[in-house]
Amino acid sequence: MNTKPRPQQPNVSAATAQRLQDAMKRLRARLRAESGQNATGLTLTQLGILVSVIREGPVTAARLAALEHVSAQAITQSLTVLKAAGLVHSEPDPLDGRKKLVSADASATELIDRITAGRGSFLARAIDQVVAPDEQEVLEKAVELLERLAEADLRGGGI
Repeated sequence: MNTKPRPQQPNVSAATAQRLQDAMKRLRARLRAESGQNATGLTLTQLGILVSVIREGPVTAARLAALEHVSAQAITQSLTVLKAAGLVHSEPDPLDGRKKLVSADASATELIDRITAGRGSFLARAIDQVVAPDEQEVLEKAVELLERLAEADLRGGGI
């Protein structure tokens, strides 16, 4: 009987994890460039807040801060930029006049739709050109793995 403990071998090397991180970073940058996102002059944070305003409808700055996991000051700074660009506007909350409700302009929805469509269009064209038909199933499995990685909760000691 072997009583020696087996050495812990990681399933994935640090090098593989780094390659995945680098590839995702390059793909995100490419998607930003191809979608026209960089040309908006808005930061990723500002665009994320804009998406939240569109999704949530009239919403308070405090709610946006909670949704985006940022400070109220960061929300205020971003909303100032978005208001100056004409993408959002605010009005008094009819239930509590001390609060302001932020809403998206129709141009904000058009902008986000255009960026999203640009990303999707680039990815579809890239897949058509780069991924061979016999690799489509591998790509599907890779997407499933990426989705699982994105949802992994490692706080409990494992998946």
